[in-house]
Amino acid sequence: MHDMSAHAAHHAPPTSFIRKHVFSLDHKVIGKQYYALALVAVLTGMVLSWLMRIHLGWTNYAIPGLHLLSNNGAPGNVMTPEFYLQLMTMHATIMVFFVLTTAPFAAFGNYFLPIQVGAEDMPFPHFNMMSFWVTFVGFLVLVSSFFAPDGPTLGGWTQYAPLSAVGKVSGPGQGTGVVLWAISIAIFCVGQLLGSLNFITTTLDMRTRGMSMWRLPLSAWSWFITSCMGLTAFAVLMPACILLVLDHVAGTSFFVPSNLVLNDQLQPHSGGSTLLWQHLFWFFGHPEVYIAIVPGMGIVSHVLITNMRKPLLSHRVVVYSMGALAVLSYMVYGHHMFLSGMNPVSSLAFSFPTLIITIPSTILVLMWLGSLYGSKLRINSASLFALGFISMFISGGVSGFFLAQPSIDIMLHATYFVVGHFHMVMGVAAMFGIFAGTYFWFPKMFGRMMNEKLGRLHFWLSFVGTYCIFMPFHYLGMAGNVRRYQAFVDDYTQGLLPLHRFITIAALFTGAAQLIFVYNLIHSRFWGEPASDNPWEGTSLEWSTPTTPPPHNNFGDKLPEVFHDPYQYGVTGSKGDYVMQTSPEQIKGAIDEA
Repeated sequence: MHDMSAHAAHHAPPTSFIRKHVFSLDHKVIGKQYYALALVAVLTGMVLSWLMRIHLGWTNYAIPGLHLLSNNGAPGNVMTPEFYLQLMTMHATIMVFFVLTTAPFAAFGNYFLPIQVGAEDMPFPHFNMMSFWVTFVGFLVLVSSFFAPDGPTLGGWTQYAPLSAVGKVSGPGQGTGVVLWAISIAIFCVGQLLGSLNFITTTLDMRTRGMSMWRLPLSAWSWFITSCMGLTAFAVLMPACILLVLDHVAGTSFFVPSNLVLNDQLQPHSGGSTLLWQHLFWFFGHPEVYIAIVPGMGIVSHVLITNMRKPLLSHRVVVYSMGALAVLSYMVYGHHMFLSGMNPVSSLAFSFPTLIITIPSTILVLMWLGSLYGSKLRINSASLFALGFISMFISGGVSGFFLAQPSIDIMLHATYFVVGHFHMVMGVAAMFGIFAGTYFWFPKMFGRMMNEKLGRLHFWLSFVGTYCIFMPFHYLGMAGNVRRYQAFVDDYTQGLLPLHRFITIAALFTGAAQLIFVYNLIHSRFWGEPASDNPWEGTSLEWSTPTTPPPHNNFGDKLPEVFHDPYQYGVTGSKGDYVMQTSPEQIKGAIDEA
């Protein structure tokens, strides 16, 4: 732990508009910038999903204005099969990278990690500023592929070789679209690597006096564990994207085998490996699932404890479980490749840890549910979304047991069953974690309260709506509905059309419900009820700042000193039912895991 006194003024308060609001070095402003980027990205991704769902329900329906998104993908505003795949690719890429990674990790982590460890900022503020602007440029490059001559890539967020590596000969969007996609993701990786270095150093070296590792809140632990994953995972994906670009523009053959014929044309490549891309991508791809969900686990734990007014059954077990998920996430990536012709022994080697990784997940769920038992839970928007997170994590996670078995996965892998599984676990659960964090921390970030009635309405519409959308996906998968199909012309899929139309209607209504959240967010930012410094009666350091929102250096001229673990609730004999981390008050019988 570093002595922070020497760093009390490592960068002065900004004096110009540009330095304060645009190219800011303040971790709090950067956190807000990340959140704003994620908000724009999620609305973009949601609109793309609406377009896809309308097409799936009514294949020949002319969607007004659709032609504006593509030069040749929507003649007469009717979506072509290729354009459907292009929209699917952009939706998935935007949501996975620029929403599910950006919001819970980069946005909330940037804003609150330095405050929760008792620092006045990140150790490398210029790197921190660069991490956001590099990420923003990556987003612009990705969206710019809509303006490419043949549109964005249609290879999915996985971009499997060799089709993604040979250029436009393999189809629409496979030329310039792939190059822009790969450049965008490589740029994004740079931004995340810069951010991860900052997060790790902040946690290890910038903690204030008395703040041992075991006195860190669970949200801070989740950001630290996630940054360790990101440092390894993004360092693998970035060179993979660079190699993919080289296959396009430099005539190399990293991912293209010899004697490959496409559209009756022999490709001028030799010696590459199509499976090399899968290995590189999924070595990143499965940790990415946990990069999206582990911050949500920490945020939900933090929110629940504050609203339960009691600690979880074991602080350390929750930390160890999140750490186990991080380690095991690198050992299970091969279960995405059961269909690749993998040796049965290798399949078994990846199937076993895939089952093992359910153990720490189950422990976390039992910790949450066991701690809720007997608690006096305060029901508010933040705690409702935290409970919704647990529900989605359980419902989506159960289907993972099926997919861990190679024999079953081979039948279900290319179907909607997998789509339902990862949307509930990685998508909706992570989004519910983002919503829980937003409703919980909004008062500290902006000094105003969000509208509670609108928040509860937003929760119930989102909760019911997402179950209506994604639970039927599992049935569709078991019925043999292949994913990535854009029209149902076979006899056996005709009977599934009514269910697809039900899902489409549910998706439109659930998406519209998110506009309630957007209105609540913007209206509360300017006209919400003023918030007190500690509206939830929390105990961790973010509720100890001298003002709300926190000042430039977080704690004024004097950094706090920590005396307790972050969750001293239900304390008898205290003035309230809680004791702040900064309070020197002696707590009788307290179990302080220092």
